[in-house]
Amino acid sequence: MAIARITGPGLAAMTLSVVALWGSFLTEQLMIRRSQHETARYLYELRLLQRRRALEPAAAPMQRLPLPLHPSAG
Repeated sequence: MAIARITGPGLAAMTLSVVALWGSFLTEQLMIRRSQHETARYLYELRLLQRRRALEPAAAPMQRLPLPLHPSAG
């Protein structure tokens, strides 16, 4: 003996609710995966920029002055 019955509109509402819940879950997972991918790409680009900046000198190196061969006693 059933105490309550699920009507057609009630079943349709539950179905739509479940579909909306799964849709939001899958969308969230897609957004997380995309953000992780973008973060990894930006960190890679940042490392490349740091390497390029480290390899390029700011100016041409200065020539060394010759050291005296015999130190003078003063």
